[in-house]
Amino acid sequence: MVKFAVICASNMNRSMEAHYQLKRHGYNIRSFGTGSQVRLPGPTAAQPNIYGFGTAYDKIYNELRAQDKALYTRNGLLAMLERNRTVKQAPQRFHSESVSYDIIFTCEERVFDAVCEELLNRSGTHSKPVHVINIEIEDNHKEATIGAKTILELARLITESKDLERDMDGIIEDVQNRMPHKLLYTVAFY
Repeated sequence: MVKFAVICASNMNRSMEAHYQLKRHGYNIRSFGTGSQVRLPGPTAAQPNIYGFGTAYDKIYNELRAQDKALYTRNGLLAMLERNRTVKQAPQRFHSESVSYDIIFTCEERVFDAVCEELLNRSGTHSKPVHVINIEIEDNHKEATIGAKTILELARLITESKDLERDMDGIIEDVQNRMPHKLLYTVAFY
């Protein structure tokens, strides 16, 4: 079975929507963030809510609900956290992960760059290829849902392939032509 990972900055919105969708369809999927901390909107742009990776989604949900239930219901954070806590316990940081994957989906170019840099820093000592695909997804609830559909379509085509090395360029081109997201693609090594 193909091992997938999906990564955004904070492992909260885009990666978790894709994780949720792929998990529902039976894929072997895990999700991560690349930031130094988990950042969520706060009462103002200058007052974000900041948490460490590993802080349980339940704890974040309860704190935000107690802080301002109306605000965090209106901006969708409580609904997002409700979804997240049905998928896994807490946001995880990719740089702390040692498991290898066959396919890594990233949700924005700076995350793609951070993942590729991290893989390069790991030195590729096992000579095991990993396909890294960026799907450029704006960080809001609506776009996360649309982006998850693109990731789901990529996962479907990848798992149907009999020769992924031969087929990958065609899969990327096909999805790029049919779906609304800009894609980047590279092969890295574990």
